[in-house]
Amino acid sequence: MIIQKKLLLTTFFVAFCLISTPMVMAASDIRTEQVQFKKGASSAIISSSIKGYEIVDYVLRANAGQVMNASLATKNTATFFNILAPGENESAMFIGSNSGNQFEGVLPKTGTYKIRVYMMRSAARRNEVAPYRLEIMISGKAAQTTSHDAKVAGTPYHATGKIPCAAMSGQPMGTCQFGVKRQGNGNALVTVMHNNGKKRVIIFQNGRATGYDQSQADQSKFSSTKDSDLSIIKIGSERYEIPDAVVYGG
Repeated sequence: MIIQKKLLLTTFFVAFCLISTPMVMAASDIRTEQVQFKKGASSAIISSSIKGYEIVDYVLRANAGQVMNASLATKNTATFFNILAPGENESAMFIGSNSGNQFEGVLPKTGTYKIRVYMMRSAARRNEVAPYRLEIMISGKAAQTTSHDAKVAGTPYHATGKIPCAAMSGQPMGTCQFGVKRQGNGNALVTVMHNNGKKRVIIFQNGRATGYDQSQADQSKFSSTKDSDLSIIKIGSERYEIPDAVVYGG
């Protein structure tokens, strides 16, 4: 009974601390390593390994508007990496177990990013060893931030309002409240609030919706299309229509 309770507590802890993948860990299993680029270089190659429930956070600072390219090479097919945006310790902006071990995208905000290397639970509980080679490249110039884009009083958002939305397929379009945090150059985080209290954070890069804030329990299929100045976004059975004015302002 004691062992079962410990396992239940460990699983519960994971749901809050690493909601982005079905893996198991304890806080002490995460080690943090600072990524250092050599003078004049814009990339770094890291060769290392993890075993069982070990997890490594590779941290580096980058600016909104820059492009990150990260790739992981390993013979262990249960080993992946996630990317966590500045200020995030739980939700990932990129989930390797869903999208593969290659990421390239415009960074949505300035700050310290975490590239989290881990092993899936099925392999971790067998105490497998996974040697890997992680390559990280940062390129491009920082975006010019919208310093004159004032925030709505009493909120962390640059704008709030309503957008068309539907919570289920086949349901008529209604409206949802939203709040947007703009980083400039079409980079933004749009938080959509449903009437039942559920929230969606949709990531925009260069004016296009590229993903959403995922969790372990919520890994719905994402798609986005453009119709003139309107982004039509589907997340599982949900649907959102977000005008460019939300992302760019004006």
